[in-house]
Amino acid sequence: MTNKHTKINLFLLAFAALIWGTAFVAQSEGGDITGPYTFTCIRYLIGAVILLPIIKIGDKTDFYGGAKPKTAQQKKTLRIAGICCGLCLSVATLLQQVGMYYGTTAGKAGFLTACYIILVPILGLFIKKKCPKRVWFAVCITLIGLYLLCINGRFKMELGDLLELGGSFVWAMHILTIDHFMIKKVDPVRLSSRQFFVTAFISAFLMFFIDMKGDISNFLPAVAVALSGKALISILFAGVMSSGIAFTLQIIGQRGVNPTVASLIMSLESVFSVLAGWIILGESLSLKEALGCVLIFGAIILAQIPIKPKTKKAA
Repeated sequence: MTNKHTKINLFLLAFAALIWGTAFVAQSEGGDITGPYTFTCIRYLIGAVILLPIIKIGDKTDFYGGAKPKTAQQKKTLRIAGICCGLCLSVATLLQQVGMYYGTTAGKAGFLTACYIILVPILGLFIKKKCPKRVWFAVCITLIGLYLLCINGRFKMELGDLLELGGSFVWAMHILTIDHFMIKKVDPVRLSSRQFFVTAFISAFLMFFIDMKGDISNFLPAVAVALSGKALISILFAGVMSSGIAFTLQIIGQRGVNPTVASLIMSLESVFSVLAGWIILGESLSLKEALGCVLIFGAIILAQIPIKPKTKKAA
């Protein structure tokens, strides 16, 4: 991949992080109103459906560089990719959503979720995904920056926090799974749509037995709540922007990018969530939070600095 394409992919990952950062409040509020499983089911169903016309347009124009599977093997690989990425996405999202439902604050959830930046290179070692030393150093700096940015007061682990931390492990697996199938040149938008359908299906099952108490008569009231004012706005934003657009940008952006570097870029989600609150909502930005932002930005720049390979001196 050329340097120009790499820069474009890094920009797509950063833009996805911007969307996720601004959508964090919508995800938290919407889940509290509808129930975590109902919210997750509807948002990913919307995300999957809105990608269907994009796939049709892409087949005719090739505007996103997709590759329609033609052979039986290519179709089989796409199915396996959709199931594997969908399972990772559903488990990670539900752990994150339920963790917030049990009381984990948005800032703390952002920090615990972003711990995948240290898990990605560690898990990557098991599948021979090596990283330069400067990237490991950048990961450590980012983790410190995230702590300064997201954690206020005494740090204590609760049930919701443990769920968020478990989710970060699955988010790391999700990143590495996407990287595995991008090497196989799977169509990114088709993969994104399929993983959303898998997540929506799993969430629908849990929605019926938990949010709806296993009673089909609760279906219409649940739909009515989901279609009400603030809940509807949260679901649409999370479904269209956070799911349909951002996760697709992640899959496209990860092509040819080291998974650890990709995780560093996507950790900007926490920075953008704080900056959005500061700029849009007028929330204050403390010196500690500002220092955290600076450390994260500095770490990401450090990870991108090209290092010339060592050459042996001529005899």
